[in-house]
Amino acid sequence: MNETQRILQLRKELHEHNHRYYVENAPVISDQAFDALMDELMQLEARHPELADPNSPSVRVGSDLSHEFNQVVHARPMLSLGNTYSRADVEAFYQRVAEGLGGAPFEICCELKFDGLSISLHYEHRRLVLAVTRGDGAVGDDVTENVKTIRTVPLELPEGCGCPESFEIRGEVLMPWASFERLNAEREAREEPLFANPRNAASGTLKSKSSAVVAQRRLDAYLYQVYADELAALPHFERLQAARRWGFQTSGHIRLARSVDEIFDYIDYWDQHRRELPVATDGIVLKVNDPAQQQALGFTAKSPRWAIAYKFKAERARTLLREVTFQVGRTGAVTPVANMDPVQLAGTVVRRASLHNADIVRSLDLHLGDYVYVEKAGEIIPQIVGVDTEARAGNVALGAPVQFATHCPECGAPLVRYPGEAAHYCPASSTCPPQLKGRIEHFISRDAMNIDTLGPETVDDYFERGLIRDAADLYRLRVEDLCGPDGNRLRSAQRVVEALEESKGVPFERVLYALGIRFVGKVVAKSLARHFRSMQALRAATAEALLEVEGVGDTIAGSVYAFLRDEANIDQIERLAAAGVQMEVEQKALASQRLEGQSVVVSGTFSRHSRDEYKQLIEAHGGKNVGSISKKTAFILAGEAMGPSKREKAEKLGIPLVSEEDFLKILGEE
Repeated sequence: MNETQRILQLRKELHEHNHRYYVENAPVISDQAFDALMDELMQLEARHPELADPNSPSVRVGSDLSHEFNQVVHARPMLSLGNTYSRADVEAFYQRVAEGLGGAPFEICCELKFDGLSISLHYEHRRLVLAVTRGDGAVGDDVTENVKTIRTVPLELPEGCGCPESFEIRGEVLMPWASFERLNAEREAREEPLFANPRNAASGTLKSKSSAVVAQRRLDAYLYQVYADELAALPHFERLQAARRWGFQTSGHIRLARSVDEIFDYIDYWDQHRRELPVATDGIVLKVNDPAQQQALGFTAKSPRWAIAYKFKAERARTLLREVTFQVGRTGAVTPVANMDPVQLAGTVVRRASLHNADIVRSLDLHLGDYVYVEKAGEIIPQIVGVDTEARAGNVALGAPVQFATHCPECGAPLVRYPGEAAHYCPASSTCPPQLKGRIEHFISRDAMNIDTLGPETVDDYFERGLIRDAADLYRLRVEDLCGPDGNRLRSAQRVVEALEESKGVPFERVLYALGIRFVGKVVAKSLARHFRSMQALRAATAEALLEVEGVGDTIAGSVYAFLRDEANIDQIERLAAAGVQMEVEQKALASQRLEGQSVVVSGTFSRHSRDEYKQLIEAHGGKNVGSISKKTAFILAGEAMGPSKREKAEKLGIPLVSEEDFLKILGEE
């Protein structure tokens, strides 16, 4: 077999494996074997640029090249559906359909309404040729390159699948809850504004100029409408069943209803159980199933008469705004926080809600003493969504409009707002106490240097006593500095100094994360450490060299480059190095290959080793530690008091639980 034939064979095999893994949830090869095939394909394609194929499985990895979106006119307008929150409106819709069809029997297809971004996919001869956003309904943006990174969107359908030669399939691009929570956790660690809900996150991601960013954020797609001349007479439900056979991900929860009561049963069930789904849903879509009946019912100017969307009501509460305070984070970002009378909302008591930035405060027109409406955006983050302006009349508690701070509430420095940024910042990074203490607290945190004998209160104490001003000062602490004038804290002082000495063995990738470089989370820190291997090489790197690192774009590269050229930061790094903190990647031989290519989640408590020790063991034997359960998880190392949500998710995905004793046996330990 020559290299051209091998490329074609590999592309076919990888398309099949992608479908088995992401759509059928039934992989037949290991992740390692898949990666080996992908590496072979990419090497062969690099040697044969004349065989470039825009639908090759290798394009899934994305590209950092910027590109402008072209606008595309939809062959069929992408109309919006009429929305209702009322059961009476649903019943009225059913009656209108019945009257419009002259009493003929009909079926209603009940589907989940996915809360994402509408997309239109076009296929020619089994191959994806175009992906377009809804836009204004008549014209959308060409996001084909970004959509190709979504694993559940087939780039090429299998031979003999029975699909038409040319067709359009529409659906929704979504960000799964797991991806959303991971993304917001990363943004929170970098003190960036959080996405309010998965839909906003998916929309922002799909319109990114970097398809590599899209690939990293792991979007998903569910398809729900197929158009093709050959399918004109096929009922909607059967079209979706056919699309699933061709290789598309469609909802497995579609039902046919033949009465209003059956529709309400479906609505009531999913209003309770939708939180169990891996993606966000915000309602139910109802469609007449028969295409001839759809045509008979026709369209209004904005929406079809044969379909309607019933939207679930977001839980909302009304409470009194008492005060707006301002917090300073370790990067200097100043965040306004609404302090409210306690109110029960979606199962928790809410007292505070972030107002994010000055633009949000201004748009809400908040006054102290206002009665405000609070929702949990995406049922996660408390958010003020409005003001009861009618309650202002006669409200003796009503105060002045809320004004955003002009100066740092901690050090008094005038705040700045950089071009393109929504947040205001305190620029006094070398003197502002919350920033100084915040960076030290980040440095000692578990995921960074893991100095567990220190905490925020201790850092605050040492800071106020003048013992420390930055992280490097920690390594100058002596027992006699900490034990107190009468020596009554001798043992705790010894433990602090011992923990600091032990932290000098923390690997370079965590040291890099511990420095608190803006936009550099754990994943990026590990990529930088593994790419440059030492602090010396990293400090010498140009901005262009930083961009060569996986996951590093212009923003991160600029932040790292500036941080490593700041005199105060250079001084701190040199003092940390002089103290013996690791400044290069240590070369370690693996203990074995017993866990090679396996992703393992550690959950619960253990008797033989700590959680961190087990994570080290996993890596020492070739495995990979992951924080969340997914289809790629090989197994869960399950200790006592394992979280019920993780256990439930493992059962749903069929992920095995391995006890502490059995895990040690896998590693060859008794």
